[in-house]
Amino acid sequence: MEPSRSDRPAADLELSDDDARAVQRVVQRLGRARRVLAVTGAGMSADSGLPTYRGADGLYSADRTTSHGHSIEAALSGSMLAARPEVAWHHLLEIERASRGAEPNRGHRVLAEMEGYFDAVWVLTQNVDGLHQAAGSRHVIDVHGDLHELRCTRCRFHERVADYSGLGLPPLCPDCGGVLRPDVVLFGEHLPEAKLRRLEAETARGFDVVFSIGTSSVFDYIVAPLRTAQAAGKTTVEINPDVTAASGLVDVKIHARAAVALDRIWEGYLAWWPWK
Repeated sequence: MEPSRSDRPAADLELSDDDARAVQRVVQRLGRARRVLAVTGAGMSADSGLPTYRGADGLYSADRTTSHGHSIEAALSGSMLAARPEVAWHHLLEIERASRGAEPNRGHRVLAEMEGYFDAVWVLTQNVDGLHQAAGSRHVIDVHGDLHELRCTRCRFHERVADYSGLGLPPLCPDCGGVLRPDVVLFGEHLPEAKLRRLEAETARGFDVVFSIGTSSVFDYIVAPLRTAQAAGKTTVEINPDVTAASGLVDVKIHARAAVALDRIWEGYLAWWPWK
C-alpha cells in the first residue's frame, strides 16, 4: 500500500551516499529473509514528536535532579511509588504528557506493513507509548509495558485509558481506594518473565535479519538478539544517527532517523519484490 503524502518523511531528508548504499544492502538481505526482528527504542518514536529520554536534549538528561530533589531513577522507582506515590506519579504524568496525542510515524507503519511479506515480523520495544500496536503490528513484545494500561496496587482492578487527563495525583482505584499505577517497569523492578520467555522462544527459532532502531542499546537484553544473530551468521542492522553500544556489533550501520531509513528500505524492497 502506498503511504499517504503526510505519512512519508519530508522529501528533503535525504540519505548520504554511504547510507543509501547501506539501505541497498539491507534490501538485498531482506530479499532472502523469512523471519525479522526489530528492536526499538525512543528514537523510533522521535519522528512522532516524542522526546528521547536519555539524549543530550532528552526529557531526562543524565545529570538532572527532579523538582522533588531526587534523581530520576529514584523518583520513578517502584519503591518511590510505594512510599510516596505522588512523587512517582508527578513524573509519570510528565512522560504521558510528552506523548499525548502522538500518532505512529512512517517507521512504525513500515514495520506493521512488513508482516504481510515475511513469515514472522516481531518487534521488541523499550517504548511504553503503544505506537507499534497503534500502527498495526501484531507481534510486539513491549518489555517495559504500556503507559495506557492502569492497574490497582491493592486489588485486581485494571483499565485502559487514552491519556492521563482527569486523573488524580496519585489516581486511586474506584473499587478499593488503592493507588493505581501504569503497567510499566519502574526503576528497581524486574522485567516481566512472560515477555522474556516469549523473546527467548522466538530468538531460539532464529531471525534472518535483526534491526536495532533508535536505541542506545545499553541493556544486555536489548543487545542479546544482535549477538545471537551475529553468532548464527545472520544479518544485523543498526538505524541510528548516533554511535551506540550496538554500532560495533552490526553488519550494516545506517546513520539516519528511523522513519527516513525504514521508508527508504521498504520502498526499495517493494520495488524489488516480484509478487507485489
